[in-house]
Amino acid sequence: MANITRWDPFSDLTPLRNMMDRLMEDAWVRPPASWMQGNQGAFGFDLYETGEDFVLTATLPGVRPDDLELSVQGNMLTISGEMKSEENDNDQRTYHLRERQYGRFSRQITLPTSIQTDRIQANLEHGVLTLHVPKAEESRPRRIEIHAGDQPARQIPSGEQRAA
Repeated sequence: MANITRWDPFSDLTPLRNMMDRLMEDAWVRPPASWMQGNQGAFGFDLYETGEDFVLTATLPGVRPDDLELSVQGNMLTISGEMKSEENDNDQRTYHLRERQYGRFSRQITLPTSIQTDRIQANLEHGVLTLHVPKAEESRPRRIEIHAGDQPARQIPSGEQRAA
């Protein structure tokens, strides 16, 4: 006995719909890092705060100190540079896979408080840039002593800080 299957005119459209879903997901849900403006997605940045300063670490593999530029304006820190390709004009390479990114990059990071721009320290070691950015004196936490009852409050000189 023969099996008879009813024809569904929309069954042929299902693979097309799957392809369109995949295309939209690749383009908008998880775009390649190189699509991001200024190659911002190419590197990893971490920013954390201690009592005295901000510490920024940036993963910059293959970037030499000569190819890196740091600048600060107000509390806006700018890291820019260039990752140079190993290619030259006479190179006859045929790539089968190429995922490493090359070219200029720039990233601006706004710090939450004012900083001491003249005391910033930068170190690039093993592809990791570490910046120590001291907070401005007025931005640092201070301990305020409390007096009880008729006991006079002890005056703390303006430049002195006390640990909590």
